[in-house]
Amino acid sequence: MSTHAPERDPGREPGSIPVPIAVDGAEALVEGDLTRHIVREDAEACSKWLGLANPEQAVHAVSGLADPQRARLLALLPASSAAELLEVLPEAQAAEALGGLRAEKAAKIVEELPSDERADLIGAIADDREAEAILDAMESDLADEVRRLASYEDDSVGSLMVTEFLAFPASASVEDVLADLETNAERYRNFNIQYTYVTDQEKKLLGVLPIRSLLLAPRSLPIREIMIEDPVRAVDQTPVEELRGLFDLHDFLALPVVSAEGTLLGVLERVAVEHAAVEDSEDLYRQSQGIVGGEELRTMPLLLRSRRRLAWLSTNVVLNIVAASVIAMHQDTLEAVIALAVFLPIISDMSGCSGNQAVAVSMRELTLGVTRPRDLWRVLFKECSVGILNGMVLGALIGVAAYLWQGNLYLSAVVAVALAANTVIAVCIGGSVPLLLKGMKTDPALASGPILTTITDMCGFLIVLTLAAHWMGRLTGG
Repeated sequence: MSTHAPERDPGREPGSIPVPIAVDGAEALVEGDLTRHIVREDAEACSKWLGLANPEQAVHAVSGLADPQRARLLALLPASSAAELLEVLPEAQAAEALGGLRAEKAAKIVEELPSDERADLIGAIADDREAEAILDAMESDLADEVRRLASYEDDSVGSLMVTEFLAFPASASVEDVLADLETNAERYRNFNIQYTYVTDQEKKLLGVLPIRSLLLAPRSLPIREIMIEDPVRAVDQTPVEELRGLFDLHDFLALPVVSAEGTLLGVLERVAVEHAAVEDSEDLYRQSQGIVGGEELRTMPLLLRSRRRLAWLSTNVVLNIVAASVIAMHQDTLEAVIALAVFLPIISDMSGCSGNQAVAVSMRELTLGVTRPRDLWRVLFKECSVGILNGMVLGALIGVAAYLWQGNLYLSAVVAVALAANTVIAVCIGGSVPLLLKGMKTDPALASGPILTTITDMCGFLIVLTLAAHWMGRLTGG
């Protein structure tokens, strides 16, 4: 069984800051006081301030500190308290603060964290030399475990599993297990135990041992006779997204994680899968809005934040110049029919909205695994169908508006046809580009937006201005 678990107050939820039952004047906590305690290096006062604060107050105050102050606070706190504080801080801040500590102090803090948190935090430290120094200062078995967990792909089961679990050999009796539980009750209390497992001599998973069956069975009975054989399990290299549906269908609190050979390695908890899904959604949203390079916080260095944003914005400038060049080529048409300038942004915006809807659906289906890159033609057919229907409706609406404004049937027809046609183009592009990028091993969330915007703008402008040039005489009354 795993022997590594963070020592925690058993009456407190993991990741919480201690809050007293009754505190006089807790509402009057001043965040500036924490800064003064850090400057004076008053460890007791820092601990007391955090003890009076609720989690929201603590996170806000500590996040607002400068990086050196945050690292100094961790150095002042006991390792167990510092570990609990790191668990509630944003990972980027926690990693930055941890990297600013002496390796020996940082190692003690990391050893207090759950196994999955250790690997995530060490992996988030930007300087590989700092991370390796912390690992070198840790107990060798814990350091080896962190390296093993950190070696998994970010979206794999192994990257999310915890290695604190209980497992007993199949040869053990009920009495042996109960005696072990009684002897190690204090240590096991810190494990987030949902199930107990049964393994063979080679540590391969054989079954799950229900606690109720264990308590009610005769003491001399071998546990292999009361275990549930061949339980549902997850292989460590399996992508997490493949298991989300399994947790939706069953009320499992956790799944045992095994190697390809069947060796029991850890436990994948339901809450970890749900948390990963939320993080994936947040990451996709950030990327779709042009926040690249990972999480961004306003406490990060100015130049780093600027460089990450410019990577997106500068690309968009170039693409928009390409789209604007279409207008420049038809400048004479616009000068002759100035009313078209009113409808160009409408056509561009409405087509972009339709395309973004298709992007969102494709991204969601890719996340759920119900669509794959090879389904491109099916996606195109489905999107083309809805694009034709929606395009006709939207084109009719803008066409009526154009006629009521200018009373020119040809102007009405130009903008109506342009919006209808560009809507079909937009949804086909929006639905297919994420699949194409996914097939090319490129992040679809990052690139779909600029590609969609550029192409729909170019096509919309080109259709409008080409039709207008063809019917110039009718549009100008000539």
